[in-house]
Amino acid sequence: MKTNIIGISGTNGSGKDTVGQILVEQFNYVFISVTDLLRQEARQRGLEPDRDTLRTISAEWRRQTGLGVLVDKAVAAFSLQTNDGKLALASLRNHGEVDRVHELGGIVLWLDAQPRLRYDRIQANAATRNRVAEDQRTFDQFLADEQVEMQASGDAATLDMLQVKAQADIVIINDFSNIPTLAQEVTRRLKLT
Repeated sequence: MKTNIIGISGTNGSGKDTVGQILVEQFNYVFISVTDLLRQEARQRGLEPDRDTLRTISAEWRRQTGLGVLVDKAVAAFSLQTNDGKLALASLRNHGEVDRVHELGGIVLWLDAQPRLRYDRIQANAATRNRVAEDQRTFDQFLADEQVEMQASGDAATLDMLQVKAQADIVIINDFSNIPTLAQEVTRRLKLT
C-alpha cells in the first residue's frame, strides 16, 4: 500500500495534535501519536507516563531497534486501519525519525510558537487531553523540560529536537488564535488543496 506520510514535530504545545486532527477531519488522514505509543508502553510497564519515562523508553527502543523505530511502530499501527493511504504522525523528536519519514517518501512539518503561549495552551487543554497529571508543571519546569529535549544529552538515541527542526521540510509558527486560521495555513503550506 502506498502511503502519503506527514511527520509532525515541534515544541510542546505548538499544535502537533491539532494539526493531526485537521489532517484527519479535512483530508482523510489517519493520525497516530508516537507519544501515545510511548505512554501505552509506560503504563504496560507499570510506570507513570511522565516526560522522563517517555524519554527513557524512546531512547531504549531506538538503541534496540534503530533510530526510526517510532515511525515504524506508527506505520505498523496505521497498516491495521483503512483509509486513503494517508498517515500523519507526531511527535518526531529524533533525527532518525525524520530520516525514516524521508526514506518512506514523506515530509516533515515543524511547528513552534512563543513559549508562554504554548504553556498556556497546554494548561488550558490538560483535562481534555487526559494528561492533567502529566501537564501539571510550572512555566519554569516546562522551559527546563524543553531545554533537555532540544539537544542530544547522550548518544544518538536521545532526543535532539534542534536537529529535527533543522531537517524539517516546512516550518509553521503557530501563533494563531484559532484553529480555522491554523487549518488554512497548514492547507496552504502543505499544498493540500
